[in-house]
Amino acid sequence: MRIGIMVGGVAGDVERQVQQVADIEADGFDAAWFGQVFDTDVMTVIALAGQRTSRIELGTAVVPVYTRHPHVMAQQALTTQAATGGRFTLGVGLSHHMVVENMWGLSYEKPARYMREYLSVLLPLIAEGKVAFQGQVFRVNANLNVRVPKQPSVMVAALAPQMLKLAGSRADGTLTWMTGVKAVDTHVRPSITAAAQEAGRPAPRIGVGLPVAVTDDAAAARETVSRLFAIYGQLPNYRRMLDKEGAAGPADVAIVGSEREVERHVRDLASAGATDFFAAMFPVGSDPQASLARTRELLKSLVGRV
Repeated sequence: MRIGIMVGGVAGDVERQVQQVADIEADGFDAAWFGQVFDTDVMTVIALAGQRTSRIELGTAVVPVYTRHPHVMAQQALTTQAATGGRFTLGVGLSHHMVVENMWGLSYEKPARYMREYLSVLLPLIAEGKVAFQGQVFRVNANLNVRVPKQPSVMVAALAPQMLKLAGSRADGTLTWMTGVKAVDTHVRPSITAAAQEAGRPAPRIGVGLPVAVTDDAAAARETVSRLFAIYGQLPNYRRMLDKEGAAGPADVAIVGSEREVERHVRDLASAGATDFFAAMFPVGSDPQASLARTRELLKSLVGRV
């Protein structure tokens, strides 16, 4: 299982985000992943980070599709791929009803159909540089001319059955968040793998992102998770995964505990079918930097061993 780090804690600061990526590579990790929320444009940051790194995968987990036309998304993804020398992975997702409708003022009607048509435009543009598609949402006849070493991998955030089928049959895999071992093993892996097999595609990547802290005070860590990540227990998509896990909230799926306990949990994810793990590290206790350093050291020790 490939182990990566979520870039975070420096919202809005481009230079510090780029430096984080350089440090992640220097520490030997397999990948650096970025969420696209309400601060920097992460593909721009990744393009800059590509100039400061040479080895690691650089990916989005994930960019919402509603704010970027698929032609623009493909154009930016290919440009980012060129800037990183072929190390970019584009993760895309639907976001959530409250964000799309309440914040952006757009329609969230029939999201699975929207993503299906979105991929029908995006994927040919990335693979072939051209598309001719007529659907109910998108009607696109266009081309692109961006030279890349190879086409970037495309992964789709998917949790519900329709989305997992779509990710398995059309994309290179899925990226999950707040989804624990049980849900990965009994729901995500079998659903997306079956869809890929039926479509004659290679085995899909399954990326799993979770909050992580190595600590001697697991109770305090879970209290921190409950405070920092409370919203994810309320969003319907994540709530369904927490219910499958039998979890009351994000604190119950976070990876916290001693070095041995955290390592065991990460290995359990690999056994459940995760091919990629991206750690959202968070501090516990009175010395945040020491806490983060302890977690990072443990994760570094697992690279290439899980």
